[in-house]
Amino acid sequence: MCGICGEVTFLGQPASVDAVMAMNGCMIKRGPDGDGIVARGRVAFGHRRLKIIDLSEKAEQPMVDPALGVTIVFNGCIYNHKELRAELEAKGYVFFSEGDTEVISKGWHAWGTELPKKLFGMFAIAIHERDSGRVILIRDRLGIKPLYISEGAGRLRFSSSLPSLLKAGGVDASIDPVGLNAYMTFHSVVPAPRTILAGVRKLPPATLRIYEPDGRTKEEVYWTVSYERSSADVARSFEEWRGQVHDSLRTAVARRMIADVPVGVLLSGGVDSSVVVALLAELGHNDIETFSIGFEARGGEEGDEFRYSDIIAERFGTTHHKIRIEESRMLDALPGAIDAMSEPMVSHDCVAFYLLSEEVRKHVTVVQSGQGADEIFAGYHWYPPVAASNDPAADYAKAFFDRDHARYLAHVTDEYAGADNARAFVEEHFAMAGADDAVDKALRLDSTVMLVDDPVKRVDNMTMAHSLEARVPFLDHELVELAARIPGKHKLADGGKGVLKDLARQIVPKEIVDRPKGYFPVPGLKYLEGKTLEMVRDALGSQAARERGLFRPEYLETLFENPQAHITPLRGSELWQCALLEVWLQTHGV
Repeated sequence: MCGICGEVTFLGQPASVDAVMAMNGCMIKRGPDGDGIVARGRVAFGHRRLKIIDLSEKAEQPMVDPALGVTIVFNGCIYNHKELRAELEAKGYVFFSEGDTEVISKGWHAWGTELPKKLFGMFAIAIHERDSGRVILIRDRLGIKPLYISEGAGRLRFSSSLPSLLKAGGVDASIDPVGLNAYMTFHSVVPAPRTILAGVRKLPPATLRIYEPDGRTKEEVYWTVSYERSSADVARSFEEWRGQVHDSLRTAVARRMIADVPVGVLLSGGVDSSVVVALLAELGHNDIETFSIGFEARGGEEGDEFRYSDIIAERFGTTHHKIRIEESRMLDALPGAIDAMSEPMVSHDCVAFYLLSEEVRKHVTVVQSGQGADEIFAGYHWYPPVAASNDPAADYAKAFFDRDHARYLAHVTDEYAGADNARAFVEEHFAMAGADDAVDKALRLDSTVMLVDDPVKRVDNMTMAHSLEARVPFLDHELVELAARIPGKHKLADGGKGVLKDLARQIVPKEIVDRPKGYFPVPGLKYLEGKTLEMVRDALGSQAARERGLFRPEYLETLFENPQAHITPLRGSELWQCALLEVWLQTHGV
């Protein structure tokens, strides 16, 4: 886990080392254990290192292999790097390090564009071929690792962090109207390649893009998840599917224990993280460190789920850490959490993950998380209505969107009152081939778009703010492929996540499974009052906000009159959504 960045020019001028230094310096928390820059002519790469695999300096980056003519920077972890290394050694390649970075470098030389198909893990990769002059960017299948891009004036810049691109300067930081529409409508999800800023894009997941020396590009999508099923898939029993999920998830969890540093688990007390702990115990890991967080109650809503995480900790004998956060500490942490966001993310639990990561990093360097299970195994409340719908895209939008387009037009100023792009995106995605069933269409959208640009990005940003690596076994691509083949009726069973819940009943206490679905509650940001409300009022009433003019003044006045009356379908605060965007823009100098 690290931070990568670089500049590539196409008009004969040398790459700016100063720009790469500025980007690299902005990402010290992503990699506090080392840094480096390699610049040769029109290409300069930068890297910040968090030591996880091969703690020696032999694995430092940027990594240059002069014999092969390959320079690489890489962020992430390749879980099957030892197996790939053995394949490469059989081909005659000789290694000087023990890490996964060199495996990618030599793997590119050996397999070229077939390389990412062989990688099991999470990754954002940049490669420079000395002899061809080409630069290659690759992002992992599920978009777990970020990769932002800024192009213009005969040059390309890339980075693990959007704010680091801003630090280098020369970026069009005006608001992208399509990005704003997505943020305000699609619950802060701005699908790749767009961002909230007009001058920054992101490489889509499962994409390999090649830049020729003259700036021409070509790209391929090297992986897609198919929801098509064979006759054997349809005939397979519920119990058989449960057994296959058990085996696949156990493998996914085992892969994510590969590290030369301690690995813990973020334990919410829900089904997903509890299953991860149980599977680690099955695998013989008896000294697991687990971590839970809780907040003060607000509006009659509890702020912690310790009673459930305690059950799992006791059952599996983990070394359990319960972290209770007072509201004053949450307020103090908000600026840091917002600063850590590569893009504005409205979900209340950003600050929860930020504070949890701060505490976890005192004990371990790597954690496994239960993120992704709901999007893979159909755990959300909107899947059953979509399954029964005559217009699934419309019913999906009704359940998930923060506002319809008429309300959007009433909330933003005329400059941003464009087309209903978010709804059009969902309609187009639902119409794509490869998923005939309505639930499958929704699951595909959620697992390949929503998950990427909300929950997974949230976990990456907040953990990396404290130099902590998060791994997500539910996003093992083989498990995702398996889950996609399971008929929807098995996933929707038992109120959602039927197959996973049935597996959980075999390996964790039943009271963890047979309970109301929980969320990571941060009531203080949902029920805005007191100091939190004051902060929101200051941000939206500032001169910068007035000059930017994103929201209609009468809309903001309505929100301030009664913040609790304006809660989105996903239980978020409209006022917090507006304020968070404005604070993020001001924090990053936009």
